Amino acid sequence: MNYQELADKIKVWAKELGFQKVGICDVDLKEHEAELQKWLDSGYHGSMDWMARHGMMRARPDELLPGTIRVISARMDYLPPEAQFASNLSNPNHAYISRYALGRDYHKLVRNQLKKLGQRIEAEVEQLGYRPFVDSAPILERPLAQKAGLGWSGKHSLILDKECGSWFFLGELLVDIPLPVDKPSENQCGACKACMTSCPTAAIVDEGIVDARRCISYLTIEFDGVIPEEFRKAMGNRIYGCDDCQLVCPWNRFADVTQQEDFYRRSCFQTPELVELFHWDETTFLKNMEGSPIRRIGHQQWLRNLSIALGNAPFSQQIIESLKSRKGLSELLDEHIDWAIEQQLAQVHEKNGIKIKHERLIRIVQKGLPRDA
Repeated sequence: MNYQELADKIKVWAKELGFQKVGICDVDLKEHEAELQKWLDSGYHGSMDWMARHGMMRARPDELLPGTIRVISARMDYLPPEAQFASNLSNPNHAYISRYALGRDYHKLVRNQLKKLGQRIEAEVEQLGYRPFVDSAPILERPLAQKAGLGWSGKHSLILDKECGSWFFLGELLVDIPLPVDKPSENQCGACKACMTSCPTAAIVDEGIVDARRCISYLTIEFDGVIPEEFRKAMGNRIYGCDDCQLVCPWNRFADVTQQEDFYRRSCFQTPELVELFHWDETTFLKNMEGSPIRRIGHQQWLRNLSIALGNAPFSQQIIESLKSRKGLSELLDEHIDWAIEQQLAQVHEKNGIKIKHERLIRIVQKGLPRDA
């Protein structure tokens, strides 16, 4: 078997299946084990107990599939046309949803294409042990991607490629054949720290290290409890995920728009009014989010996230009435609704206070008195 020729074929087949880039690496991730353990010991994984449950298996792909000696790492772009980054974030009455979640859930699609790739390889070599993964097992996908030449780990911890930035999904195909490996990518972030300084909640605590407990993506997606008050104002109108660290990255100027229509913005998110989304009952939520990654957070968490966004929106009596209409569904939701109503009313009090101070200053000036009178 000419494995170099096979590797070349695999990369052609991968592109035919919708992947933009594929790389191959071995399974040795020992250099990342101490770093992973330190991250876990620091509690940066928050309530994601599954991150710690499997120990160092995440750095040992051959324990997931005995006999594995190579990992085929694949990239699929997801940046939708008309991403509307700035206009969406700057409109406080609209919901901001991470760009990866505007269309269909990527897990099944990417995994199916990886499975097809495995089947094509199997047909070529006649006997193959393989298994595809897309966030479906404890595996360090980003170090594998860097080792396979798909990009380097940026200071925000995401994989960056100089030709396309970071707007892409990753998937892995574990195989038991000795394919030639690709050259690892070299870090090209340099002195840039734009992602670190732009994080709304200062979740990037060091270069390449994210404290999930402070991350808006974690808080709105993975965390199902009471969101700490210290982060609520910073969340703004972000109701599902956060793209800020990617938005400011200079390398993302080179990102291509996805050709995969499944990742295009679905119609219900064309003009995502906060109040309208908040009025979805559970049946409507489940129907509209069919096939979406958002569906898995459930209706209560959806309303929780929207409550915070409504609290941060400009004052509106309609918002207050909408918030009150959801009271009593659960203690967790009530906690966030009460906070949101307080934020709305605080805007009225602040506005009235400024008005009173302004009127008092006018009277003082008209009377010719000192301004500190």
